[in-house]
This record gives sequence, C-alpha cells and structure tokens, in this order.
Amino acid sequence: MNMHTLLMTTALACTAFAGLAQANDTSTSQAVPYHYGMPLHVGKVVAMTEPNTLECKVITAEMKYIDTSGKPAEITYLKFSDACSYQN
Repeated sequence: MNMHTLLMTTALACTAFAGLAQANDTSTSQAVPYHYGMPLHVGKVVAMTEPNTLECKVITAEMKYIDTSGKPAEITYLKFSDACSYQN
C-alpha cells in the first residue's frame, strides 16, 4: 500500500512539472512587429536574435522579453545587420 502511494505521488509530480514546463514555453506566442512610439514595458530581456548575413542591409531582428507584469512577450524590429559595423 505504501509503495502504491509513493508511485502515484511521483507520477502526479512528474505530470505537474511537465505542465509547468509547457506553460512557461514562449515559443508558441507570436512576435508583434514594433512600430514607432509603441510602449514596451520591458522587465527583462530573455533573447535577441537576428539572421546572419555577410552584407550590410536592413534585417528583421527579434527580441523575447518578460514585461513588467511578468508575462512573456516578443517583438520584431528592423535594424542594420552587424555586417554594417565592419564595412567602411
């Protein structure tokens, strides 16, 4: 009886942790395109990504962040590629 209770508790705990991991996954949210004057309320930046390119051009970059209320959010924005920093 005691072993059965332990196994059930372990199974329920594993299920709860799996549910929490899925709830915290931000990959399902859609990135919103940034427009001038848009309030962001960034609490913490989680990741900033951009495509790799060898030529200087305008690219679409993405920023994932946690807003000041604690909810994950994503935006996309236009910027010059990092290659522009190295060209004369």
